[in-house]
Amino acid sequence: MAALWCRLQCLSFFRSSVRLLFRKNPANRKSHNWTSVLYSGLAALAVGGRLCAVPFKQVENLSHDSLVRRAASLVTDSSSTFLSQVTLALIDAVTEYAKAVHTLIALQRRYLASLGKLSPAEEDAIWQVIISQRAEVNHRQDELKRFELTWATSVRLCETAAEAAYISGAENASIMIRTNIQLAQSQVEEAQKLSLDAEKKLAETKVMEVERMTQHAASLESNNDEEIPEAYLRED
Repeated sequence: MAALWCRLQCLSFFRSSVRLLFRKNPANRKSHNWTSVLYSGLAALAVGGRLCAVPFKQVENLSHDSLVRRAASLVTDSSSTFLSQVTLALIDAVTEYAKAVHTLIALQRRYLASLGKLSPAEEDAIWQVIISQRAEVNHRQDELKRFELTWATSVRLCETAAEAAYISGAENASIMIRTNIQLAQSQVEEAQKLSLDAEKKLAETKVMEVERMTQHAASLESNNDEEIPEAYLRED
């Protein structure tokens, strides 16, 4: 069944190719030997039910070299599309991650500014919001890492496609995809500055938080010492 399916697929491909040739070149309709050209090109079918090889005879300029160059150009086009889509997704992920980090920074600084001025209920409510935002930051960071891995894979894919296009003689396609790689890299580097800046400010806020919490604890301890009556501090 697999071999039969493969044969049917190849015959369907031949028929569609003939219709395409007729549409592009009406003069081909006058030819009476096109069937011999097509069916003589059918050299191998269904190797283990998985592979259909459809080599063509050299018709006009359709040599193996030209077909390979066309295929290489298609590969570079599809690889560039993949890279562009992943680059867009990565830039959006970086932006959302940076926004989440800046929101967390704002919440923590607001809490530190009001430290000691809040009721226990208000302090607990703020901490619930901070904890929720930390979870959002972690989620955005995981998403960012996932797209970073996908983007790195897409760059390697494009580099391989560029090399294949160059070797096959499709120099223009190779140059174009390498240009797209450089453009994507510059865009990602520019976007990553946002996340680096946000992470730097978050680290600064954590240091500030440790300092303020230490000062607040010392202040509470000092107030407790002042409230102890002098009689309890004297030795018997």
